[in-house]
Amino acid sequence: MVPENLIRDVFQLVEETDSFGIGCATGVDNLFAFANAQTTECSASFYEPIMCLVLQGAKEAYLNGRVVRYRAGDTLIVSHAIPVDAAVIQASRETPYAALALRLDLGLARSMCDEIGDLDESVDAHSLDAGASDVALIDAVHRLFNLSKDPVEARTLAPLVMREIHFRLLRARHGGMLRQLLNHDSPASRITQVIATMRANFKTNIPVAELASECGMSLSAFHEHFRSVTATTPLQYQKELRLLEARRLLVSENLSVASAAYEVGYESPTQFSREFSRKFGIAPSMQKPGGLPTVVRQSDSRVI
Repeated sequence: MVPENLIRDVFQLVEETDSFGIGCATGVDNLFAFANAQTTECSASFYEPIMCLVLQGAKEAYLNGRVVRYRAGDTLIVSHAIPVDAAVIQASRETPYAALALRLDLGLARSMCDEIGDLDESVDAHSLDAGASDVALIDAVHRLFNLSKDPVEARTLAPLVMREIHFRLLRARHGGMLRQLLNHDSPASRITQVIATMRANFKTNIPVAELASECGMSLSAFHEHFRSVTATTPLQYQKELRLLEARRLLVSENLSVASAAYEVGYESPTQFSREFSRKFGIAPSMQKPGGLPTVVRQSDSRVI
């Protein structure tokens, strides 16, 4: 059960920083607080490898037809950088949605491989999955958040608690895909490397055969493993990257439609407008400048 004082403190932080619906940083690196006083429409965004502990309310994420619902006391684990549609489905002024999200350190997780030993990698593991949190995990996240109130404690003790949280996530029933990343040669790890390449060069049309060669897979095996991780194809993944970045440029940088299209690699503004409208349900010319909901932006990354 989630402690009431943790819900109260997270809600208070979001309220003090006027961050409803967009989230805010805490005093601990890579730990973010979220709150919503109302439900939201389904919105497309890009999820980094993260853990999200829901403190109150509920949310749903949609990944190519698969629906993942996580509510108070549940933990969402995202092992790979993936495009996701999500919505807050349970929230009100009296009982707002509240959550804490921690950006995962895959290097830290891999450093515990020898200590943890053999764990079930789960053949049907998902890159986005949710399940009930045990008492120990909730307690660890609570302690990490409390460290944010004291900069000295955060600097000194947060790395220890972070390690504990990663340990508990690796042992969680729904941490199967995260466990697969402990093996550098696993398909899940190889796809992580390819995703990094695609994100760094999303404006460029990299041949799929070249991506497959980079991770040492045949073309058919690459397509199979890429889809099992991202729930989409390499070409569609690149398109998602481009469209989400273009939306950011329109909203946050106030670029023109043509400029945004060219900036993300489209040669035809007409094609860009057509695909943007299909993705977001609105023409890019109608996209209003302002804040993007339900994301925290850090460099070129987002977490829920």
